Amino acid sequence: MTWFRKIVHLALLFPISIGMMVMISAASAAGQGITVYPGQQIDFSVEPIPGGTYKWEVYCDLTVNFAKTPSNCSGTEYNFPNGNDKAEAPLVFNTPGEYIVKIEVWDAVMCTNNMKFYYVIVEESLPTALLDLAPNEICITVDPTKPEFALIGISFTGTQPWKFTLEAGTYDEDGNFVVWDRTEYDNVTTNPLEITVSPTVTTIYRVVDLYDNNGGPQPEPSNSVTLTVHPLPKNSPIYIKE
Repeated sequence: MTWFRKIVHLALLFPISIGMMVMISAASAAGQGITVYPGQQIDFSVEPIPGGTYKWEVYCDLTVNFAKTPSNCSGTEYNFPNGNDKAEAPLVFNTPGEYIVKIEVWDAVMCTNNMKFYYVIVEESLPTALLDLAPNEICITVDPTKPEFALIGISFTGTQPWKFTLEAGTYDEDGNFVVWDRTEYDNVTTNPLEITVSPTVTTIYRVVDLYDNNGGPQPEPSNSVTLTVHPLPKNSPIYIKE
């Protein structure tokens, strides 16, 4: 029996009563996997009932009977920022892995309880890239075969190998990034990585579409670095005073 089927079976065996549908921001069908990353908050909640008592629990061992067994995690894998005894229970996971989240609700006289279960997958953190530049200014040279250049240093988080795209361009008046050139890099195992650039005009660089061995892409572009390019000075006549 797969976990999907097991969770659905338990949810049907111990259904939430009418008017107490569990609602979360990511996904809400019983047995449907909710995928998040470490540090990302899931906003679990149930509709409050008068005099109701609530208990949210997290399971790290997925082989137990969730209906009868208390939470079996060490406590470091997750955190309920506002506690686990309210109708609303934001939950943040700290450790990648697979978990079961249980909500159990009792009525005012503690005679009737209802429960529901959720399967949560916490993926490895998305990779990030941090750019630096040295130097940040170069000049156009008289001899085009001997240009000045700069080094872009890229420091990665995550697990090698990395794959990414280096974009070169500028920002327009509305703050939109206008791409002049895109260079793809694959199977990168050097960290930090240095890339030599020698543009002929002032250029802004950033990394997008970053993947690591655990997946991706990172949805946000990296920080930007700007390489200022100074043009050759204009020739001016030289006058000799007689």
